[in-house]
Amino acid sequence: MVEEGMQQLEGSAVSYLEQISLMSLLQVDNGTIDGQGEFWWQQFHKKKLKYTRPYLIEIMFSTDIQISNLTLLDSPSWNVHPVYSSNILVQGITIIAPITSPNTDGINPDSCTNTRIEDCYIVSGDDCVAVKSGWDEYGIAFGRPTKQLVIRRLTCISPYSATIALGSEMSGGIQDVRAEDIVAIHTESGIRIKTAVGRGGYVKDIYVRRMTMHTMKWVFKMNGDYGSHADDKYDKNAIPEIKGINYRDMVADNVTIAARLEGIADHPFTGICISNVTIGLAAKAKKQPWTCTNIEGITSGVTPRSCDLLPDQGHDKATACEFPADNLPIDLVELKQCTYRMSYL
Repeated sequence: MVEEGMQQLEGSAVSYLEQISLMSLLQVDNGTIDGQGEFWWQQFHKKKLKYTRPYLIEIMFSTDIQISNLTLLDSPSWNVHPVYSSNILVQGITIIAPITSPNTDGINPDSCTNTRIEDCYIVSGDDCVAVKSGWDEYGIAFGRPTKQLVIRRLTCISPYSATIALGSEMSGGIQDVRAEDIVAIHTESGIRIKTAVGRGGYVKDIYVRRMTMHTMKWVFKMNGDYGSHADDKYDKNAIPEIKGINYRDMVADNVTIAARLEGIADHPFTGICISNVTIGLAAKAKKQPWTCTNIEGITSGVTPRSCDLLPDQGHDKATACEFPADNLPIDLVELKQCTYRMSYL
């Protein structure tokens, strides 16, 4: 198992230290599901597919779900996709795919309520965790948000995508996401929000703390012009609402750009709070570490100093960004040890 994981990282920009980390985290006693995705990736790149590539694990319209202690290899597309479901525990999952493999997202909670993702190690060609809730007019019509989501103790390597992405399919809404104790290594961005005119819906009440990041293009990224659409029937007046975004207690090094935060003209992203964040810039970092348009918020104790749209409030603890002290119902759910018994007729 370790051998297979290591081979998939050969030739990438992953350092020796990161490979040792991978070796230590791969659980040799896990069950393994091999998606044999190479054929699907080739067909996708050749534009020969007339249908969607399969996901490795997809669970729909279900409740009380536990996915634990598995190693997932080479998914044709997304690895774990719970959708229209609730009371979900994803724990101790190792996900490995080549960093150039297309759309091999790690874990994608989609229109789900009360979900906990923890103690997972993900190397992939797309977002390690992508939070979703439907696309354009279809997501608006179904109207089922993803909410009450906990993400903790996640390690991510994905040089071309995000550690945690919110969207781009977020038309049913995303609310009350709590992420903490996250490590990102050679990953394009730390936290990314992706939306556009026509999406509608909302992303609000997002709380992230205690992230450690090494070798990033962006630490924070928000796009209000993520323009891909399911078809041309989307409502051009469906404006997404982005507000209440809280990031705190983070450190990053070897970063090219601290942040690129771009809201929507006349509909700014509001309530952005960033506090106690230290970003070490790379030797070839961009001269302007922060780019901000159509956003509103504050910062406190952030290095390098943020843009004028996020004025510095100083190091006063009173300005520290919020992280909820209460527990969500999914926090009270304990991991069960699954067993099986062979029977002979």
